[in-house]
Amino acid sequence: MEKLRIIFMGTPEFAVGILDTIIKNNYDVVGVITAADKPAGRGQKIKYSAVKEYALANNLTLLQPANLKDEGFLAELKALNANLQIVVAFRMLPKLVWEMPKFGTFNLHASLLPNYRGAAPINWAIINGETKTGVTTFFIDDKIDTGAMILNSEIAIEPAENAGQLHDRLMVLGSETVIDTLKVIENGNVTTTIQEDDAEIKTAYKLNKENCKIDWTKSGDEINNLIRGLSPYPASWCFLKDKNEELSIKIYEAKLISETHSFEVGSLISSKKEIKIAVENGFIQLISLQLPGKKRMQVAELLNGITFSDSAKVY
Repeated sequence: MEKLRIIFMGTPEFAVGILDTIIKNNYDVVGVITAADKPAGRGQKIKYSAVKEYALANNLTLLQPANLKDEGFLAELKALNANLQIVVAFRMLPKLVWEMPKFGTFNLHASLLPNYRGAAPINWAIINGETKTGVTTFFIDDKIDTGAMILNSEIAIEPAENAGQLHDRLMVLGSETVIDTLKVIENGNVTTTIQEDDAEIKTAYKLNKENCKIDWTKSGDEINNLIRGLSPYPASWCFLKDKNEELSIKIYEAKLISETHSFEVGSLISSKKEIKIAVENGFIQLISLQLPGKKRMQVAELLNGITFSDSAKVY
């Protein structure tokens, strides 16, 4: 049994959970590759990726190539003499990188492939009202999330769960699945399943301003799922108009109340303690939101300092 020498590639917090589990299971991580530093926020301060922070704190060899085909980077990569590479939430690799190690390069993806290939699988599973999701490990090929699958693990999506909560549970499940994958590779027991493509496959499109905007003409369930699926990041949003003022607001938390009413869809009904938005089959009761230039706050806190007119509406 040949000892594994692993290079880990990843960028966000999700990847850190997996890397930490690999280290704690005493696997030899000979190098970590993450995104180049970039300025972020209003002050444009240089921000390290979550994986870089972890690598520095744990004295791991770190590479941050701007170009994955750069000859200097490829020479450094080869010199690390890894026999396996693991990718978690990184970027598309050129063939000469993923082909390099003897045992190949596998990716952990936060969905039950072939469904939800793409950038935002956790969000879209909730947005689309799925009741289950999971993680899949697969060997990388020359397309995105299409390679031969090694292992997958399934998890139920709780009815009120948001993307942040599901992210944290999938990180734990993903960590366990990566360790199981390492064991089968180590023992030479790898069997793979080719992904079958069909017209029913759902895609995890990249999130943008347009697909994060709430369409209040949709059903209450669809609106509630969108809010849950985009919370806490990047957050669903809409316009709120009251008298002559129009604001762009973010909605982080809400709940669906199913009941018949005679309000026009999008009407905002507020009291001293609550805000409800009329939808076709009930109300979306807002729990936490954010006004422009303000911090996120609970509705009760917001209503201490603001009142809405009877003509207020969202769209």
